[in-house]
Amino acid sequence: MQYLLDTVTIVRHFSGHGKIGRKAADILDVVEVRSDLLLISVISLMEILYLSEKNRISIDLPKTLEWIESSPKYAMVDLNADILRVARTISFGELHDRLILATAKWLDVPILSSDGAFKDVRGITVIWE
Repeated sequence: MQYLLDTVTIVRHFSGHGKIGRKAADILDVVEVRSDLLLISVISLMEILYLSEKNRISIDLPKTLEWIESSPKYAMVDLNADILRVARTISFGELHDRLILATAKWLDVPILSSDGAFKDVRGITVIWE
């Protein structure tokens, strides 16, 4: 199974700080022993770059990339024209969240996210609690 991780999930997972919902944690905890693949949007990586430069999170982009690239269980998802087309169909306030949601919808995968507003987006399956 494949899952897209939103930015908060990535930060909490890699930093070991902050609560991760039980269902999301169950997936993250067993990923190394199952055939699951955790997908990470380049949009989330840009958010991590920005937030780390502002000293708002405890991880940074180089370390995050190192974690992702050192495990076959993670894969980065680039932004492409198809994702942008899907983003046009999603009404969501923040641009980065809209693009992450569009990525999940385009890939047709659930997203691991604590953002309750994501559940209101049609065609998106959110896993957290």
